[in-house]
Amino acid sequence: MTRVQLFVTCLVDGFAPEVGEATATVLERVGCEVAFPEDQTCCGQPAHNAGLADDARAMAAHNVEVLDATDGPIVMPSGSCADMFVHHIPELLAGTRWEAAARRVAERVRELTQFLVDDLGVTDVGAEGDRCRVVYHSSCHGMRNLGLGPQARTLLDAVAGLERVEPSQPDQCCGFGGLFSVEMPEVSAAIMDAKLDDLERTGAEVVVGGDVSCLLHLEGGLRRRGSGLRVRHIAELLAGGS
Repeated sequence: MTRVQLFVTCLVDGFAPEVGEATATVLERVGCEVAFPEDQTCCGQPAHNAGLADDARAMAAHNVEVLDATDGPIVMPSGSCADMFVHHIPELLAGTRWEAAARRVAERVRELTQFLVDDLGVTDVGAEGDRCRVVYHSSCHGMRNLGLGPQARTLLDAVAGLERVEPSQPDQCCGFGGLFSVEMPEVSAAIMDAKLDDLERTGAEVVVGGDVSCLLHLEGGLRRRGSGLRVRHIAELLAGGS
């Protein structure tokens, strides 16, 4: 049995705890023993993106200490946070006493679909969903920095009852970009509207994604439109329902 550490992310913890529960369900279904390091906290990405290097470094160092004391793969239901650990935290902690630990942790970090497909070789988790049409949104950090996207599509194609369709521009950003959506709201909204137009044209009933941040952004836009298109994290569909 593979022992994994679940890093749930602060957005999941604060806004979508059901995603964390679904992630644990999926991991256990494929034979993993799931541990949860209770002292984990925000990975520091918001502070890092805001240029608050000292604050980001403090959070990064804390998490590295917590996770380096554990064993096994560190699985995250977020490509964005996984990218932070893999690429940015080692840079933040270079030259500090946490440098070696940061590199060790980075080597163990995996996004959920990446871990299932690339590491375990699992392409079918035995999930069943209500009959509906879904479209997958590839989040920018995971897609461009971790090579995510094919893994999620492979897993969704194996969920009984789901029909997956593709948008015309599958690599298009949703417009969130963290602080970008706050600092440049008009541009962010314009990018989101183009994305939503593309998603709605597919005829899908559910938008599926791997990052709660993007899904919250898209859901807000859909609500303002009065759209019937729903959003779900991929962990929720893989855990059972749509």
